[in-house]
Amino acid sequence: MAEALDALEASLPINGQATDSTDTTKPSLIVTKPIPYTFDLGNLLVNDANPLPPNPSPAHLSTAARDCAQALINQLLTTCPITSSSDGVLMTLPPPTTPLPREKPLPAKKEQTKWEKFAAKKGIKDKKKEGKLVFEEETQEWVPKWGYKGRNKDGEGDWIVEVDEKREKQEVKGNEVGVGGVGRRERKEKVRRNERSQRANERRSRKNEGGAG
Repeated sequence: MAEALDALEASLPINGQATDSTDTTKPSLIVTKPIPYTFDLGNLLVNDANPLPPNPSPAHLSTAARDCAQALINQLLTTCPITSSSDGVLMTLPPPTTPLPREKPLPAKKEQTKWEKFAAKKGIKDKKKEGKLVFEEETQEWVPKWGYKGRNKDGEGDWIVEVDEKREKQEVKGNEVGVGGVGRRERKEKVRRNERSQRANERRSRKNEGGAG
């Protein structure tokens, strides 16, 4: 690249005027056209707005293509920063300015599910999705939130459990709860409440849809 720059400077006439590229004796390194080229160096693109003559010959097309390539090389060597590293000589290109078409069409918009339509109508926002594990400060370990050894079963395996006196009096005689039974029973009761609430929501939803129809 350094040699190309030297050759480019050597090709400049003493009076500072560029040589016209129509000189057939030797192709000039400096290309001038009535309509200046425009460049998009990020895409290595040169636009030539100069009109071609009717029915151009292959030689004329070859000359026009050569001039465009030479002009692009000149623009790269004179405007882009060039650095040398252990990998070789590198040139840094500017960001592209010409938007290019997509290779594939835009994906079709996904249709909303019934729940998404219902949530949008009621103003319900999605909860932030979290992982299945939670960090236990006491043991300094990651444990599952639910299921086997889940965080929702904390206290069920304790060998001693504090029992509320009122609840203890309400226990049916002969119904042995057992160690950890209170927490287990509360968890199951919570699951049943959630199921009842879900069924009630479904009934209300069907009722609203029927009224709207």
